[in-house]
Amino acid sequence: MSVILVLVAFSVLLAGGFLAAFFWSVRNGQYDDTYSASVRILFDDDLPVEKTQTETTPASLMNEQSPNQ
Repeated sequence: MSVILVLVAFSVLLAGGFLAAFFWSVRNGQYDDTYSASVRILFDDDLPVEKTQTETTPASLMNEQSPNQ
């Protein structure tokens, strides 16, 4: 029976710690911006790569002959 009391006391302390961490995060503004995080995935950060004429495509590779032929 004493083990159950220890476990209940530990769980209440742990829940209190999580509650204190939640209030700390709210007080420090962690939940102020609710819009930008939800649409951040929609925007592409990378710039598009421009194709140059020096790039080889599969079609141009098929038309080239090897130097041994």
